[in-house]
Amino acid sequence: MKQRYLRFMTLNLWGENGPWEERLSLVRAKLISLLPDVVALQEVREVPGRIVNQAEMLAGEGRYHHVFAPSTEWGGGQEGLAILSRFPIGAHEVRALPHTAEKEGRIVLSARIDSSDFGQVWVHTTHLSYRENEGREREDQVQAVDEAITAHKSDNPQLLMGDFNAVPHSDEIRWLCGLTTLGGRRVFYQDAWDVLHANLPGYTWARANHFTSRMGWLRGDRRLDYIFTTPPRRDGRGTVHSSRLLLDEPTVLPDGERLFASDHFAVVAEIQFVPNEPGSVNL
Repeated sequence: MKQRYLRFMTLNLWGENGPWEERLSLVRAKLISLLPDVVALQEVREVPGRIVNQAEMLAGEGRYHHVFAPSTEWGGGQEGLAILSRFPIGAHEVRALPHTAEKEGRIVLSARIDSSDFGQVWVHTTHLSYRENEGREREDQVQAVDEAITAHKSDNPQLLMGDFNAVPHSDEIRWLCGLTTLGGRRVFYQDAWDVLHANLPGYTWARANHFTSRMGWLRGDRRLDYIFTTPPRRDGRGTVHSSRLLLDEPTVLPDGERLFASDHFAVVAEIQFVPNEPGSVNL
């Protein structure tokens, strides 16, 4: 039976913080076992002579195609966003977002995934301003991200993934979900987690992850990481078939240390890209 959906994953890698090589090994192992079709990554680091680009490391030898977009100079190298894809990446582009700064770059990375089975699929990843009092900045940023997405007219659904540093009831996330107006406009994206788990918190920045205690001035137990998709089609494309957290449990090392893959948990969702047979419905 022909595969009907694509599997997407988003994760903030947390750069080179903590035991980063061991953490990346956990991420790599999960990619090998889960085989997501497209992976969006934030806080990806590369430092010449010291750290090979982390997206390149996770892509492996031929397992994934990848693109990397630097956003900020960091520690003698760069930090940025990346997209991994099991299918060829036919094109990609980068846009600076409002309120980007030299020491804190904010961008959106867009990539066109070219699949012989599913056609061309545009995917986008971003990482918004992180301070809790920067909601107004994030409002401007999500509007710019939407402009980047709508610039790519596509017959297929489009995906937006990343670390939005905003909780579901914030205006910036409510705007993406069609629940409020910003700049005189309304849009609508499906929040893949909320579609199937509306009554569950889905925290991706959680007190259960001891790495978050290093940033104790930030509130814990918040859902900050999202997979959004454009509205579902009448033929079933764009239907969210599953969504879940990943890398939300620690690996216990021989010395008893509990090791998480990042300070954020990953989100995974399966989205339909093959139309239903005439007369059929999604269940």
